[in-house]
Amino acid sequence: MHIWSGSSFPLGATYDGGGTNFAIFSEVAHRIELCLIDGEGAARTETRLELPERDGLIWHGYLPRVGPGQRYGYRVHGPHDPRAGLRCNPSKLLLDPYAKAVDGSIAWDEALFGYHFDDPHSYNDADSGPFAMTSVVVNPYFDWAADRPPRTPYHETVIYEAHVRGMTMRHPDIPEDVRGSYAGLAHPTMLRHFARLGVTAVELMPVHQFVHDSTLADKGLRNYWGYNTIGFFAPHNDYASFGTRGEQVPEFKTMVRTLHRAGIEVILDVVYNHTAEGNHLGPTLSFRGIDNPAYYRLVPGDEQHYFDTTGTGNSLNVRHHESLRLLMDSLRYWVTEMHVDGFRFDLASSLAREFHDVDRLSAFFDLINQDPVVTQVKLIAEPWDVGPGGYQVGGFPPLWTEWNGKYRDTVRDFWRGEHATLAEFASRFTGSSDLYEADGRRPHASINFVTAHDGFTLADLTAYNDKHNADNGEDNRDGESHNRSWNCGVEGPTDDGKVVALRERQRRNMLATLLLSQGVPMIAHGDELARTQGGNNNAYCQDNEISWVDWDNARHHELLTDFTASLLALRTAHPIFRRRRFFQGRCITGSNIEDIVWLRPDGQPMTDDDWNAGFARTLAIYLNGEGIPDRDELGQHIVDDSFLLLFNAHHQAVGFTLPGESYGRNWEIVVDTADPLLAQARRKARDSVADGRLRVAARAMLVLRRRF
Repeated sequence: MHIWSGSSFPLGATYDGGGTNFAIFSEVAHRIELCLIDGEGAARTETRLELPERDGLIWHGYLPRVGPGQRYGYRVHGPHDPRAGLRCNPSKLLLDPYAKAVDGSIAWDEALFGYHFDDPHSYNDADSGPFAMTSVVVNPYFDWAADRPPRTPYHETVIYEAHVRGMTMRHPDIPEDVRGSYAGLAHPTMLRHFARLGVTAVELMPVHQFVHDSTLADKGLRNYWGYNTIGFFAPHNDYASFGTRGEQVPEFKTMVRTLHRAGIEVILDVVYNHTAEGNHLGPTLSFRGIDNPAYYRLVPGDEQHYFDTTGTGNSLNVRHHESLRLLMDSLRYWVTEMHVDGFRFDLASSLAREFHDVDRLSAFFDLINQDPVVTQVKLIAEPWDVGPGGYQVGGFPPLWTEWNGKYRDTVRDFWRGEHATLAEFASRFTGSSDLYEADGRRPHASINFVTAHDGFTLADLTAYNDKHNADNGEDNRDGESHNRSWNCGVEGPTDDGKVVALRERQRRNMLATLLLSQGVPMIAHGDELARTQGGNNNAYCQDNEISWVDWDNARHHELLTDFTASLLALRTAHPIFRRRRFFQGRCITGSNIEDIVWLRPDGQPMTDDDWNAGFARTLAIYLNGEGIPDRDELGQHIVDDSFLLLFNAHHQAVGFTLPGESYGRNWEIVVDTADPLLAQARRKARDSVADGRLRVAARAMLVLRRRF
């Protein structure tokens, strides 16, 4: 087979209809072999062809009549000196960093490692080919059928964090052959559920090709969450329902196209901070064997070891031009070719580390800021990593939004009755201006959440004081150690009616707080269905019924689902809950009432002493619908209803005095977390008119709308 010289651009395997061009970067290689893989098992063959050309640092070649479905890999000949950070080893079959699809899975064997297990300083020349995954040439052509991104404005966005596999593996209304797949997530059954809730975007947990760690495989477990990426361009092959020789690409595109037609954006949770190759004792699967010092941050003066701010063994070297190019090419590919609508960056602080400290003006963020493609989609940071100074909530550039960990912690603390939380709760509920306003950002810079994939589900948060992670095989040592008391009386499942009622009320309290706060709300998948993991707060390795949504059980929690949907309908109908600018706390034109008023239960304005009272657990907030500083598409000033929100995190019922007539005379109860069906709402509203007082149940929240 003759290989032509081809082109150095673009990187990866590019099919043009008549053949495929192969191009790969390596600064340290002496020569690189392209390996074509055919057959299976004992009939497997490997044809090795040396790439004939090198332009700059790019090795390349073109093969006519090689097309989609062809499996391939690389063998890189070059220096092997681990102490100097050089780890080339041609006995290892390597994945293409730019592979658009990957076939197979890792069969863990010593041959995958560059050393022998009994001697970490040895050189292992065993062939890893039979145990490695392979890259696949894909067909880039797809009928998008006039697909258009929804481009939902941030202030109208509601995010639903979802796991492709876990969402549908147990759904009885989805055909078995597509459960747990991209096709399953786009099934009409799921579209109806998303529409019922009113979510506008699904944020998919990692779908870049990832690896199931050997330590988990030894325990019979799998990397369920997927934060162990090995391919930044390839959709994970295990989520494909009808083939992994490139078929996963059109299946993913079809999912995106279908969700777009339903008005739902697709946001990817991306893990650019590290790869699945681990530390210096990890396997040689791709980047390590191609150009170790270019792709990874090595410890200065000790290049055998990796600088790790991710807790996974390595960190991507975002100071190197080729690593930066890889990340930017990947982002542009997923936007332009796969049509995704945004990204949530895992451990984003790690990407900001040029040298040691987190630098918000690092090269990575500068590149994104000037990119004409990537700047047009949603960019969400998880603003922390495990390195020094890595907690950077509020510290990202103006283009970015952030997972607001302070919101999560404060809302939880308030509703569990912690001391001295009232003032911060008020700040978080109104958009966290203390974190985002100074650099010109808006309330939507705060991605609000009370639960996410990492930690307890909402149901378990209110049912367990301690983690129950024994199934993870780490003697219950992993995960956050303690949930602190929720005063629910009994931990775990119970038939105690009072305990069950309190737990359900607390779930509604946090959902109501989340979905009516300023900022962008994010719901963790299954929270609206009371999904439980049996108290496991670190289910990263549980690819089974522990993590999968139990749709049969969800049928017993229709009330919670309807309650969630009603809250989102209220949010959608009233712009007062999704303002584009922060409250100013001052009077508006034509009114003697501020745009927001903070009140005590006795109806009087809050004082500094009230805010500083550590024992305070009650608050009333008046939102003035005439004080919205936004304009609609026609340039008209937006006017909305006004609302009064009553919060009682105390363990006893509290009477609230309604504010004076200037705030409104007639009030309609639209949300009552103690009475989700509003069975008593009319009576409560009628009685309150008579005596000007309204009783709020213990650990409950009321929302009242002013009626003229």
